[in-house]
Amino acid sequence: MKDQRKTEIKVGVTVIVGILILLWVFGWAKNLTIGAEKKELSVIFSSVAGLEIGDPVTINGVRKGYVKDIAIENDVVVTKLNLDKEVSLRKDSKFSVMMLDLMGGKKIEVHPGTAPEDIDYSKMQNGEFVGDIASAMAMLSSVQYDLVDVIKEVKISLASVNKTLTDQQFNNDLKSSVTNLVQLTENLNSLIQANSGEINKLLKTGNELAVNVNSFIVSNKDTITNTLSAVQDVLKESKLMLSKANTLIDQTNNSENNLGKILYDPKLLTDIKESISHVKELTRILVEQLKGKGIEVNAHIF
Repeated sequence: MKDQRKTEIKVGVTVIVGILILLWVFGWAKNLTIGAEKKELSVIFSSVAGLEIGDPVTINGVRKGYVKDIAIENDVVVTKLNLDKEVSLRKDSKFSVMMLDLMGGKKIEVHPGTAPEDIDYSKMQNGEFVGDIASAMAMLSSVQYDLVDVIKEVKISLASVNKTLTDQQFNNDLKSSVTNLVQLTENLNSLIQANSGEINKLLKTGNELAVNVNSFIVSNKDTITNTLSAVQDVLKESKLMLSKANTLIDQTNNSENNLGKILYDPKLLTDIKESISHVKELTRILVEQLKGKGIEVNAHIF
């Protein structure tokens, strides 16, 4: 009877220990802790590329928390992180979704930063997705058709270049052009050598001319300066005269001077017109008298 009871106690203890071990393994796998204080922090990513709840959060490669929740809001992914109490993050901390291993697992890597201010755990932080092998393969798959087209174009270009280089007419033309260029270079070299004396004389004459001009400018510096000053004075006077002429024209057009009043006075114009009319009438009378009996003069002499 006693042996049977001992056996039952052993079995019970074994079952309890097994259950405790199972609970511990389950809690370790799901990052569950009892009585441990955690810090929560929300991070926004444009993409998490397969990140799952329970994936680890590492700080400089050391596991210090796990992903508690993942939610999509509008066009971004909001992740909630549970961090150990002793974790200290700065305001310039950086969050990145990275590959955990070659099997495709993911983690969030945190660089704690060096700023003097602590991070505000109540505000959402911005994170980034670091490309991994899977994303690189997906990108390569998306551009494979473009890559094939590029290779085809390169092959066509190489074939065209090869065809051009193997064309006998092209080779003959190229050789002829090179020969002509060599001949031209030789002729130019011969011309320079044959006329080297004249070229040297021309260069020497140019140098002497430059020296003479420089000497002339130096020796007549004061005269040139005075001449330029006189020219500037003449230009100033010309500008002044033009300004006065423009003023006179404006005053004349606006009848602000005697000439303008004479030219644009309506009464004066009327008097001139009347005088011209009287002269015409007098001329007509004189012409008629000359054609007739002559000029009749009625004069009273006192």
